[in-house]
Amino acid sequence: MPAPDLPASGLTAAAHRIEQTVGRIVEAVAAIVLVAEILILGAGVIARYVLHAPLVWSDELASILFLWLSMLGAAIALRRGEHMRMTGVVARVSPAVRALLEAVATTAAIAFLLLILPHALDYASEERFIVTPALEIASAWRAAAIPTGIALMLLAAVFRLVRLHALKPVLLAIALTAALLMVFWLAGPVLKPLGRLNLVVFFVGVVGLNVFAGVPIAFAFALATFGYLGLTTSTPMLVMVGRLDEGMSHLVLLAVPLFIFLGALIGMTGMAAAMIQWLSALLGHVRGGLSYVLIGAMYLVSGISGSKIADMAAIAPVLFPEMQARGAKPGDLVALLAATGAQTETIPPSIVLITIGSVTGVSIAALFTGGMLPALVLGLGLCSVVWWRYRNEDLSHVRRPTWREVGRLGLVALPAIALPFVIRLAVVEGVATATEVSTIGIAYSVIAGLLIYRQFDWRRLPAMLVETAALTGAIVFIIGCATAMAWGLTQSGFSQKLAELMAAIPGGAWGFLAVSIVTFIILGSILEGIPAIVLFGPLLFPIARQAGVHEVHYAMVVIFAMGIGLFAPPFGVGYYGACAISKINPDEGLRYIWGYVLALLLGLVAVAAIPWFSIGFL
Repeated sequence: MPAPDLPASGLTAAAHRIEQTVGRIVEAVAAIVLVAEILILGAGVIARYVLHAPLVWSDELASILFLWLSMLGAAIALRRGEHMRMTGVVARVSPAVRALLEAVATTAAIAFLLLILPHALDYASEERFIVTPALEIASAWRAAAIPTGIALMLLAAVFRLVRLHALKPVLLAIALTAALLMVFWLAGPVLKPLGRLNLVVFFVGVVGLNVFAGVPIAFAFALATFGYLGLTTSTPMLVMVGRLDEGMSHLVLLAVPLFIFLGALIGMTGMAAAMIQWLSALLGHVRGGLSYVLIGAMYLVSGISGSKIADMAAIAPVLFPEMQARGAKPGDLVALLAATGAQTETIPPSIVLITIGSVTGVSIAALFTGGMLPALVLGLGLCSVVWWRYRNEDLSHVRRPTWREVGRLGLVALPAIALPFVIRLAVVEGVATATEVSTIGIAYSVIAGLLIYRQFDWRRLPAMLVETAALTGAIVFIIGCATAMAWGLTQSGFSQKLAELMAAIPGGAWGFLAVSIVTFIILGSILEGIPAIVLFGPLLFPIARQAGVHEVHYAMVVIFAMGIGLFAPPFGVGYYGACAISKINPDEGLRYIWGYVLALLLGLVAVAAIPWFSIGFL
């Protein structure tokens, strides 16, 4: 969302004008980079599959632009306040304490950015000696994105402090942050001899304190990692910047912005509305019919977009007015919307699936194949709750469409319905990579919007491009920070100790799965999904293999567990996201959501107990 207006007086007015100017420039550049990324990857697809003359430089140039897009997007996300954070505690304190915590969240980010900026500049400078293989240019052109993005984030964070207006909490937050940094710096000689106890100090204490205080999760990870490496080891901080770069530079992550943009396109072009109208005609006349439509629409739309927020934003505005007109309670609507967010986490091209593939090495095609049936199992569980709650619904006023009308709407929706199946089939059958399919999907959606649905608002494109860049930056930056933290944990010997601990769990594979379910529900509610996956995926997936759990089966189990934590109150950020999209007070959904959560838990147990649901079609 845009930065709030400031009073037109003195220093704040000048700062506001500067912020608006810089913000618009950064947003414009990010939008141009995203368009260039789409065009280059699209050209690569045409050259490879149509002209049979692959462009050897296209992937390399796209990866360079992707790092720039991610860092610019991270700066935009920080300016807009869109980095992932846990607000469960912040929302429940007094206004004065909340103002202080909001200021601390920004000063903590500023502290990390100031600490890492010199090392990021050194890293970019070192990269000038490396030449890229295809384009034969200095790698510094790519690495320069990191210090540039950090500098822009630093600027955005300073402007956020100015926007807080109240001087007292800002000064108090600056003093508190500076004091904590000084305490840790002075305690360095004491911390070093503590050995592995420092893992608790930094990766439990520092991370936990920052997360619960509302500091964006990426910066909580980054501060803990910087403190651990800088105060207790002799590791050069260039290494941390290198791990950040490595985490943000997985080639498979190129698909993330493309699928996010694709999700925005299907909403703007009317493709999502066409699918929902057909499902409504098919099921709207039965008891609880529109709730079934919501579950089915999330299942279908999730097969096009990789972003749950985009999925919910495409569906809720279309369905909710009619559902409320039929007497559905707003709390039940938002509860079901949040539950379907958790239920559809494994439907390809889920960004979580792509992330797991990038950090664990599990085949993306196998994950895409394995994700369909488990989501259907959990969907049936949600349908059972809907059936029970709406078994006495009065439908005397609802007209049943004729089969001719259903068929006509089905024909209109067919181009939209075909897209998710084309995406899955192309990746699963190895015809194209996830990134290539996403570019094809974008071209398909543009053509469908222009020629079939005659709905394409060119004026909305700039905002869609900027929103895609911001969400991409928030996701990819947190992946980079979590990768650096996971590397620090691995170097400390934590992964070996964790393997020994998990191997000692009674019950073998079943005990391991049970502990993993509980762990990821908690992690999902506190850290959100992607950070939890990036941080613990590389550590736990090898242990799962040793315990005899198939990696695709394990992926489905932990994704659903994480999703339940993410979309369940009181801490799950996804639940509050669903409430924001629906414009419904979160308190209204609390009465209704637990039935859906129970159905999801029972479905998760079934998926964990019956591996065939996940690996039967591999």
